[in-house]
Amino acid sequence: MEIHRFGPDDTDRLQQYVEVVNAARAVDSPWQHPDTLSGVEGRFRHGWDGEVEAPYVGLDGDLPVAVGRVGTTDYDNLHLAWTGVQVHPDHRRRGHGTAMLEVLVDEVKARGRTSAGIDGWDDESTRGFAARHGFEQKSAAIQRRQHLAEVDWGDIERLHKEAAAAASAYDVIRRAGRTPDDELEELAVMASAINDAPTDDLDIEDEVFTADRMRAYESAQLDRGNRIFRTVARHRGTGELAGHSVVEVDGERPQYAEQGDTSVVAAHRGHRLGLLLKTDMNLWLRDEQPQITEISTWNAESNDFMIAVNEAIGYRVMGRELQFQKSLR
Repeated sequence: MEIHRFGPDDTDRLQQYVEVVNAARAVDSPWQHPDTLSGVEGRFRHGWDGEVEAPYVGLDGDLPVAVGRVGTTDYDNLHLAWTGVQVHPDHRRRGHGTAMLEVLVDEVKARGRTSAGIDGWDDESTRGFAARHGFEQKSAAIQRRQHLAEVDWGDIERLHKEAAAAASAYDVIRRAGRTPDDELEELAVMASAINDAPTDDLDIEDEVFTADRMRAYESAQLDRGNRIFRTVARHRGTGELAGHSVVEVDGERPQYAEQGDTSVVAAHRGHRLGLLLKTDMNLWLRDEQPQITEISTWNAESNDFMIAVNEAIGYRVMGRELQFQKSLR
């Protein structure tokens, strides 16, 4: 197998990448929607917040049989890199995954990182692959999805009213698109509250959020053609930003949306702000983006609080992902 690193301008490699990913998803996680050429081009050009992964494709002759990714950040966790490997179902059990992983780990070491992470859906092949290569399971995450055609809007409205009563000292602000420059610093402080979410046994440090990073995130999403919707709770007495919830609507397929962070600053917890922000988002998107059919979200399996909120508003489990780590020292 020949392994090629490529970039967002290499349309042929992007197409090969999409072919492998979609074949793997059809078998391993059929509830996931197929990748598109435009979607992966945006991913590898703009990333999540301006920092992009390095993508690889493995060819057996002219056939794409495996793909890989390496991602790092320079904001925090300078010891860590995350990798991803997928092998076409028709070409498994031939060593392609191992060959790809070896290239990725070499890239991780070349970047000076001393820890590598990898994830995969919860099944025997994922566990076996990780164990063979010295990765230990450190956490698990659940993907849930809210199918809006199944939502009981009476329940959403009731829960929103109850949460608003518990959070009577707060106003909810709805904002589409970019955050005003003069609020970016406070937005970064509020976003940092996500670090209180459980990380289980992962060797991972708190994420560092800055005004520049918040702007980079918004720019990356908008440059990818997505739309950003954010609900923000502001304490009426002090004017402090107390919590937020953000959803990205796919620009290419606007019926699909992804839940980004939902976080509440520690000093403002206990007022049902998480539920208020998420139900307010539902009601806003119902009116503003009625074409949306589903919103997908991820939570650590141990994040009982946010899971309870999501289940209360109709999210249901789609799949369980395992997260592994390995020291490279």
